[in-house]
Amino acid sequence: MKILILANNDVGLYQFRKELIKKLLENHEVYISLPDGELVNPLVESGCKFIDTPVDRRGINPITDVGLVLNYRKIIKKIKPDMVITYTVKPNVYGGFVCRTLKTKYALNITGLGTAFQNDGLLKKFVTKLYKIACKKAKVVFFENAENMQIFVDSLILDKSQAHLLNGAGVNLEHYRFTDYPEDNGITKFLFVGRIMEEKGINELFEAMDRLYDEGIKCCLDVVGEYEENYKGLIVRYSQKGWLNYHGFQKDVRPFIESCNCFVLPSWHEGMANTNLECSSTGRPIITSNIHGCLEAVVEKISGFLCEPKNSQSLYEQMKKFATLPYEIKAQMGRQARKHMEDVFDKNKVVSETVKELGL
Repeated sequence: MKILILANNDVGLYQFRKELIKKLLENHEVYISLPDGELVNPLVESGCKFIDTPVDRRGINPITDVGLVLNYRKIIKKIKPDMVITYTVKPNVYGGFVCRTLKTKYALNITGLGTAFQNDGLLKKFVTKLYKIACKKAKVVFFENAENMQIFVDSLILDKSQAHLLNGAGVNLEHYRFTDYPEDNGITKFLFVGRIMEEKGINELFEAMDRLYDEGIKCCLDVVGEYEENYKGLIVRYSQKGWLNYHGFQKDVRPFIESCNCFVLPSWHEGMANTNLECSSTGRPIITSNIHGCLEAVVEKISGFLCEPKNSQSLYEQMKKFATLPYEIKAQMGRQARKHMEDVFDKNKVVSETVKELGL
């Protein structure tokens, strides 16, 4: 069979779907349609056939979006795939629409709802309408958390029989292997990995850390990831104050995970936060938001703590609670975090379930 995968970037496809692609390649011919990038080559080397397809990831531009629809139509008519699998908003809605009109079997992946669904307005209505059109004839629509799935069902975007809930993309337990908890040096090292932006809860995190530091709690925060320009001043200020260690973008975050005592992600919304899964798999407790897409990664008070989103006081209380725990309790929480990943989020289980639901 021929399988065509539509995506908007190489990084997400390689980092989170390469195991699924490897499984598909065992029995099928796999084409990948996405913009070129440095991680396309490893996918090609694994056996994929690459189609360079420009996708404007930001905003809605009628001219470029119509061009993408026409491009998808041309690609699908030429390849004649037996199944099309789509990821992220534009491949989902435009790829789904083209597959529907060409009567090609297809499956959508809702990896998160993004800002469009956070506020009632014209954008939400527009995106909802697009999704209704795209989902109507889909064989299956995969979701990474129950709340996102329920929103689609309640909004009549799709029939409940089409929806299937996965445990996110899962986590590769071998790549993010369990490592021993760092030795006790009297300082609690917190870690944040991700883009430094408001919706990741970075304001709440910085405020909570600053309070802890001013109170004399022995702790620091490692930050890994690119920052939005308006955060440059805060990064410089808190680095000079002494509690923030900024490392910028890193291709391999595992050394930073292994050296931390606790991962913190106070995000406002997520599909399924892969960083929570990766840190838990390594054997590190996590503090994250009490929202779908984050809370699934935590066994509350056993492998970590939940805080209320957009609430620096709640985050501060949970981080202080963790920082003042005995060392062995922290280490035990890390072991429980790994166990939870093995029980629920094993990448191999998620891949097998996905292939089964696709009927491949």
